[in-house]
Amino acid sequence: MSKIGIDLNRFILEEEAKNPNATGSLTQGLLAIENATKIIASHIRMAGLVDILGKAGKTNIQGEEVQKLDEFSNNVLIEQLSASGQFYALASEELDEPIYPEEGKNAKYVIAFDPLDGSSNIDVNVSIGTIFSIHRRIGDGEENFLQEGYKQVAAGYVIYGSSVMFIFSTGNGVNGFTYDPSVGMFLLSHPNMRIPEKGKIYSINEANSKKWVDERLVKYIETLKDEGYTSRYIGSMVADVHRTLIKGGIFGYPADKKNKNGKLRMLYEASPMAFLIEQAGGLATDGKNRILDIKPSDIHQRTPVFLGSRKEIKELLEFLN
Repeated sequence: MSKIGIDLNRFILEEEAKNPNATGSLTQGLLAIENATKIIASHIRMAGLVDILGKAGKTNIQGEEVQKLDEFSNNVLIEQLSASGQFYALASEELDEPIYPEEGKNAKYVIAFDPLDGSSNIDVNVSIGTIFSIHRRIGDGEENFLQEGYKQVAAGYVIYGSSVMFIFSTGNGVNGFTYDPSVGMFLLSHPNMRIPEKGKIYSINEANSKKWVDERLVKYIETLKDEGYTSRYIGSMVADVHRTLIKGGIFGYPADKKNKNGKLRMLYEASPMAFLIEQAGGLATDGKNRILDIKPSDIHQRTPVFLGSRKEIKELLEFLN
């Protein structure tokens, strides 16, 4: 196990050295993500002092109002990831279609990302984040992004909160790095992260319970209350999942009468978070199927999401099936 305090760059290089077939391409791609998120983090810290708060006056492909920081973060990631030359294609939650950078025409990987998850919380200073998912290139078009989640070669998120943390996995467990602004580096602070087998927190927007498609979910939540569980819901997926990863329990965003296919996006949110939770020993489902087994049919496909500790997810599936 790597020592606490090792910097992210060195950690990634040491992991690469363990693979005799490694070419350095994935390493360079991860370092490009690191660079981009450092820039985003610095601007978020200054959000109240410069003109990047509030709405940008446009809507994205999801029909949602674009925040100024959303747009800025998206542009920074596109610039850094494209310039790295390690990605054949980039898919962003903010864009209608993937981008194919000239620098990456011979690259082995594709990346999907949510540049600023929870951006509706920007103006009230709540934790937000960047989520990313990397697959191997398998073709020349969108089929690259329509792969099952278990085929991800890396996934992670950066949470911009009381501290900035970089959490990621390349399929060999989950490690967390905390940003030290005094030295400008992410340092290993949470090695080999494991989600507890059982938690005491459920994270779901109960205000929508009357709109949930499956009423059995209401009964499940009532059993959690009877067992003494505590409700904690921030409304920023990165923040809610980060707490669930560390403390255990369950996070849910079910389908409702307005969003019958769910609201969270498979590529940009559900799949990478499911990958991390499973790598940490937990489970992730849409209520019927393992999320990582689902093959997307559209790059902006939505899905119900339930993820967390094994005990809670197994009990949920017993209620729903």
